[in-house]
Amino acid sequence: MTSQELYKLRFPIGEFQKPDTISSEIINSWINDIERFPSEIEKTTKDLSKEQLNWKYRPDGWNIKQVVHHCADSHMNIIIRFKLALTEDSPTIRPYYEDRWATLIDSTDDNLENSLSLLKGLHAKLCQLLKHISEEEMSKEFIHPEHGKRFRLDETIGTYAWHSNHHLAHVKQAINHKGQF
Repeated sequence: MTSQELYKLRFPIGEFQKPDTISSEIINSWINDIERFPSEIEKTTKDLSKEQLNWKYRPDGWNIKQVVHHCADSHMNIIIRFKLALTEDSPTIRPYYEDRWATLIDSTDDNLENSLSLLKGLHAKLCQLLKHISEEEMSKEFIHPEHGKRFRLDETIGTYAWHSNHHLAHVKQAINHKGQF
């Protein structure tokens, strides 16, 4: 497999591209993507067998169940990051080792119910928050020490809309390829 083919499997919708200008229309579109994600991921995975949940979306990638469990973990972290940025002055957030989390028992469980329930609640709560962030608050930031940079809230909404769509595409890709690469 060529490096370009591997890249396409890793980033089926491409990498996040921050627009030069982030308008309220773009933010609303991103929030809609975030809001829609739990039902889309549930609809896509609801009839999968245990064997299918173990299909990978690319060589050396995670399997479907790890992707779903990862989204719950990741999105738990992002709501905390938003709340920190909204209530503190440019806080430094705590990164985590998502690759290590993906090997823990709750990330390798064949039952997706808890993670899907968590995603539904998290996204409802997150979208409620996002829809009420003022234009001034959108410029608030948090510092990500792993990347050594500041992230604005408006940009982060886009990143997490992309993250949701990115991992939904991974799950669909694993299903379309039947885990075979």
